[in-house]
This record gives sequence, structure tokens and C-alpha cells, in this order.
Amino acid sequence: MTDASTVTDTDLDAYVDNQLDATGRLRVERHLARNPEAAAQVMADLGIRSSLKLAICSKDEHFSADTRETARRLSSSLSDRQMWDTLRRVAAVGLLVSVGWLAHTTMGPSEVNASIHPPAFVEQAIRAHQTTLVRSEMQSQPEVQSYDRDEIRAATAITMPELPADWKVVDVQVFPSEFGPSIEAAVTTGEGTRVSLFAGRPGGFAVESVKNMNFSDAEAAWWQLGEVAYAVVSSTPDVGLTDEAETLKNSLY
Repeated sequence: MTDASTVTDTDLDAYVDNQLDATGRLRVERHLARNPEAAAQVMADLGIRSSLKLAICSKDEHFSADTRETARRLSSSLSDRQMWDTLRRVAAVGLLVSVGWLAHTTMGPSEVNASIHPPAFVEQAIRAHQTTLVRSEMQSQPEVQSYDRDEIRAATAITMPELPADWKVVDVQVFPSEFGPSIEAAVTTGEGTRVSLFAGRPGGFAVESVKNMNFSDAEAAWWQLGEVAYAVVSSTPDVGLTDEAETLKNSLY
């Protein structure tokens, strides 16, 4: 069953613990895509688990033996569902404070630059877009104009956005990537702009708002919901893709 309405807190905990099969993960991801607050909490829970694992495994001198042992006990305790809600908000935060992480992130120098550094999947999206443009000029490479969201989801566990009514599908292809198949749909917008919609797994969980960037030979707008990231790409810089990306993102809720 993939009905997102049946997702419980226990399902969310099992998702964080990586204890669900592919069907269960799909059901939870559909729920998270429609519930930003739940997605943000799951992302925070995953961050706590990663922090605990880092403290357990790290050989850095900043992590004492006592700190690593405390992290190990906390991580073990998180397997007990009755303790998870309390520990994730209190004990894990206390551990981070004890090793100075929160002080560093809230009071130390910022690592964020004014410019946006696009993630790796944006480069993949641009390459897929360029590949589709090459395919469009080849008679031996027939285009597939069927944008079947249910079929794509069943085959790849990727939920694709709903396209606006005045958009025309030109081609749909599956591309390989490091973390499973990705999808690239070439479309023409209502204004006649040729763009590509790309979706794939970047290898991490996040809930990211739409960001936009111009490159030397393309423009891309991207966002992420859960384990799936999305990008809209045009080969024309400065065409303006933020509104289109927001429309596609909102269709996923």
C-alpha cells in the first residue's frame, strides 16, 4: 500500500532508522512531500542520527572517549521508540553542546558565501538537458512524449510534478545516476520556451526551497523534497525559471 494518509509516527521513526522496504519508504516520502513540517522534523531527526554516528566513529581529538561512549549509549537508546521523542530533543542536543558544535555553528564564523554553489545533481540535470537537445536532432533517436507520472513512480519511486495544462511534453527519458535512476522530461512551456524537468536522488535527505542560478550556457532552478531533488533547466541563460520551478514544486503537495 502506498497511501500517504496511513503514515504514522512509527512509520516516520522507521524511515529515520532505515527499517522500511521500498514500498514503505515510498509511502512515507509521498507523505513528507505533502507535509513540509513533518519533512523538516524527519530531516532534523536524520541529522541527529548522523551527528551521533559521527561522534561514535570519529577519531578526532575533540571527541573524548567519554563523549563517544555517551553518543554510543544515546544512539543505542534511540532504537527504543518510547525514548526517541525525548532524546532527539534533549540528549542529542546536549551532546552537541558538550563538544562545542552548537557554539561553533551559532557564534563562529559563517561558511556561507553570498554566491550559490549548486549541488552535483544540478550539473547532472544540465548534462541530461544537453543530451536531450542532441537527441532531438537525431532521426535514429525517437522521442517519447508520454509523461505517465504513475508509471514513473511505480518504476523508480520518484514522484514527478504535475505539469501545467499549457505545457507540451516533447520527450521523457530515464538516465542512470549514482543513487538510482533519474528522470528527464523535455517540455515546451506555454510561452514556447524549451526546458527540461529533471528529478533524481542526490544521496541525502533535505527540504530545500527553490534556488536559481545562471551558467555560461544554461539557467537552472532547483529544489529538494526528502530524498528526491528536482531541477528545471533551459539552454538560454536569464530566461527566468523561478516561477516555473515554484509552480512545479507546489504541485507535489
